Amino acid sequence: MSTSDFYYDLPEDLIAQTPVEPRNHSRLMVLSKKDDSIEHKHFYDLCDYLKKGDLLILNDSRVLPARLYGEKVGTGSAIEFLLLEQKGDKLWEIICRPGKKAREGAEFIFGGGRLKAKVIEVKEDGNRVVQFECEGNLFTALEDVGQMPLPPYIKAKLENKERYQTVYSRELGSAAAPTAGLHFTKEMLEEIKAKGVNIGYVTLHVGLGTFRPVKVDNVLEHKMHSEHYHLPKETADLINKTKAEGGRVISVGTTSCRTVESVATFNNGEIKEADGYTDIFIYPGYEFKVLDGLITNFHLPESTLIMLVSAFYGYDKTMAAYKKAVEEKYRFFSFGDAMLIV
Repeated sequence: MSTSDFYYDLPEDLIAQTPVEPRNHSRLMVLSKKDDSIEHKHFYDLCDYLKKGDLLILNDSRVLPARLYGEKVGTGSAIEFLLLEQKGDKLWEIICRPGKKAREGAEFIFGGGRLKAKVIEVKEDGNRVVQFECEGNLFTALEDVGQMPLPPYIKAKLENKERYQTVYSRELGSAAAPTAGLHFTKEMLEEIKAKGVNIGYVTLHVGLGTFRPVKVDNVLEHKMHSEHYHLPKETADLINKTKAEGGRVISVGTTSCRTVESVATFNNGEIKEADGYTDIFIYPGYEFKVLDGLITNFHLPESTLIMLVSAFYGYDKTMAAYKKAVEEKYRFFSFGDAMLIV
């Protein structure tokens, strides 16, 4: 299986630059695993495809304003940090540019001194480990001086930071949004619950490794970046109850999918409360242990995300659906439209 097998042609004007308003007015491609049918709907039609006793799994991770612009102490030269993963108390692994300015021991300030940082370690892959210093809580300081880490393919300025957060986000820690959840409104979640559909929450802090291109030609040689997850007891109980009663477990996003499938994989198929790190890589041939349905956006060519969708829906059908989405001018990537596979 080659990485190039997951390539598709995408006109640049189909890459969504701004989110649709209201959130749930984005389009929804509905794909049936039973009869291979394709329907073209809107996200607000989702409830029509959910049944009483189904379970939606939502990732409640909240995006950090993880992009920082500052200057080097002593020279005043400009620096950009992107926070990746917390390593300790105010200790973070980051990407920075230009890297030559961030040697071990170098110090930087952000927001006029509201936040300070010192490079503790330069890692083999070029990432840095830095120790931050600020008055009070680091996350409060980030809210003051940080910017949302929008993907590089989004060139438009984001006017409202909350549009790159889901309405149910609560656990700070992601370097990118779990974008399938961006389509939900609070009213829509209430409508779903009223139908008798249960909602369970997991937390997977999305790292930028999720979006990094696959650089090897042989898919099997790709090494996934590790991300922290938590599956609480109440969600584990809901999954087990749903399965026992014949309901469907539908993941909202590839991150929710990877969380529940990781827990099942690590525990011989058993779903229970779990907390840890996962680098699970799901590609065609993977046997799903939990998932019955998936809500997801349209992903980058040759990405691990389109490989996951292909594993769930089938390679040929997935690539045909993407071709159809291009023909029908769906909007792609983080602020784009969604698909439902059931």
